[in-house]
Amino acid sequence: MTRLAVLALAAALAAAPATAQTLRWAAGTDVATLDPHGNAGRFTLSFLGNVYEGLVRRAPDLSLEPALATGWRNVAPRVWRFTLREGVVFQDGSPFSAEDVAFSIARAKGRRVGARGMLAPIAEARVVDARTVELVTPAPDPILPQGLADVLIMSRAWAERVGAAEASNPAHDVENAATRSANGTGPFRVTSREAGRLTVLVRNDAWWDTKRGSIVEVEFRPITADATRLAALASGEVDLVMPVPLQDIPRLKATPGIVVLEGPALRTIFLGFHIGPVLKQGEAGGRNPLADTRVRRAIGHAIDAEAIRTRVMQGAATPAGLLWGPGVAGYTAAEDRRPVFDPARARALLVEAAYPEGFALTLDCPNDRYVNDGAICQAIAPMLARIGIRLTVNLMPRAQYFPKLARLESSFFLLGWSADTYDAHHPLRLLAHARDPDRALGTWNYTGYDRPEVNVLIEAIGEEFDPARRQALIDQAAAMLRADAVYLPLHHQALAWAHRDRVRVVQRADDVVVLNWITLR
Repeated sequence: MTRLAVLALAAALAAAPATAQTLRWAAGTDVATLDPHGNAGRFTLSFLGNVYEGLVRRAPDLSLEPALATGWRNVAPRVWRFTLREGVVFQDGSPFSAEDVAFSIARAKGRRVGARGMLAPIAEARVVDARTVELVTPAPDPILPQGLADVLIMSRAWAERVGAAEASNPAHDVENAATRSANGTGPFRVTSREAGRLTVLVRNDAWWDTKRGSIVEVEFRPITADATRLAALASGEVDLVMPVPLQDIPRLKATPGIVVLEGPALRTIFLGFHIGPVLKQGEAGGRNPLADTRVRRAIGHAIDAEAIRTRVMQGAATPAGLLWGPGVAGYTAAEDRRPVFDPARARALLVEAAYPEGFALTLDCPNDRYVNDGAICQAIAPMLARIGIRLTVNLMPRAQYFPKLARLESSFFLLGWSADTYDAHHPLRLLAHARDPDRALGTWNYTGYDRPEVNVLIEAIGEEFDPARRQALIDQAAAMLRADAVYLPLHHQALAWAHRDRVRVVQRADDVVVLNWITLR
C-alpha cells in the first residue's frame, strides 16, 4: 500500500468523526445486499442478523436460544409449531405477527432467490393464529430449528408497500427497495448505505430484548486490501477488523493498543475430486485417474497436512479427517483422522493403479475466499510431484472460481465448508448425496459421487430423531466417505480478528459479529 493510499483512507475515515460509543468496523468484504433473502453468503447474513432477526438465534457458545419465537416443538412427524414473541415491533413501528413469518419463508423460497437453499427443508409455513406458526417439512426433520437462525423475518406490510414483495438477488441483477433499505426487528437499524464504501447503523431503541453492549452507532466499511485494513486499525481510524492475515498476527500482537482474537472456526478446508470417466483438466492417456479410488488415496498419503498447518497456516489450523469439525453436532474425534503421510505408500498405490509414471493434473483453487487458500494449493504441488503427479495450480478469484465449479468443469478443486445448521447432516446432504435439484440434495456435489448406500444413510440421518441412532448413522456415513476418498479433508480452520484495546467483543466460532455484545471503553 502506498503512503498516498493510506492518507486517502485516513481522510475518508476522518470525514465524519466518531462519538465515544461509535464502533468503526472494517472487513475484507462488503455486505452484498440489505435484502435478508437476497444472498446466502455467510458474511452478509451475519451482518444483517444485527438488523433483522430469525425465530431462533445463537448464544456465544453457539447453542440455540429463542429470538422471535419463545418456544417450539415437534407436534407431528412433519410439523414443527413455533410460539411467537408478543410485543415485538418492526423498526417502522408496525407489529410483528405470524403473517410476517409465513410471508418471509415464502419470499425466501422464491425462484432465483439467493437464500433459497436454506429453506429447502420447509414445504409450507402455516399461520395458526397471530402468535403461532407451523412449519411443515417434506419429511420428518429432527434439526429444523437448527437451520432457522439465518432465516430472517421481514414485515409483509412494509415489503409490499415499498415494492419488495419478491426477494432481490444481486447475482442476477434483480434489485428493489429492500436491496438498499431495511426494516427489521433487531437491535440495530440502517440509517445510510453506500454499497462498497459505508453502511451506518444506529441502535434500535424500540428493540424488545435487553441491551448488553454500549455502542449506539456502527460505521461499517469494506476494505478489501489486507494491508490497508490493518493500517487503518494501527492508526486508530477503525476499531475492529476481520479477518487478520496469519502472517500479520505476531506483528499486531506486539503493537501497543491492539488486541488479536484467535479461536477455532467451524469451517473445514478440503480437496475434492471429479470421479467421472473424463479428466477435465490434465493428461493421463485418455483416462481419468481420479476415477480410481487408489489414486485418490495415493494423493491423500502424499499430502503432508502437518506441514501445511505449521508452514502455511502458521499453526492456526487443525489437521482434519472429516468434512465437519468440533462444534458441529455429529462430530466425533475418533472419526476425525487423516490418511497417514506416507509418500512410499502413495507411490505404491499409483503403481497398483497402473500409473507408475504419474500423470498431469490441474488443481483449481480460489485465491480470495479462504484463509491462505492460494498458498495451500501451491504447497500441495511439490508434495504431489514427489509421487509423479505433475500438478498445475490454477488460482482464480472467487467470482470466476465458483461459477466454474457449478458448471462441473473442474477435476480437482479446493473448497471450504461451514455447516449452516451446525450439524453434520448439512455437509453430508449438500456435498456427499447424489445431485437431486428437486430436493435440494447434492447441491455442492461437484464430484459425480453417487453411492446408493451413502444416499440412503444421509436421508435416514435427516429423519432420525433418536440422538444415539442418529450419531451411529453419521459415523457410518463418515466411514464410507473416508473409504471412497472422494473428498480429502485438510484442516479445520481458525479465526483471527483484531481490535483496539478500547473494544470488548465476543468472537463466535462461526465468524459472526454480534453488535449487541460489543462494549467500548
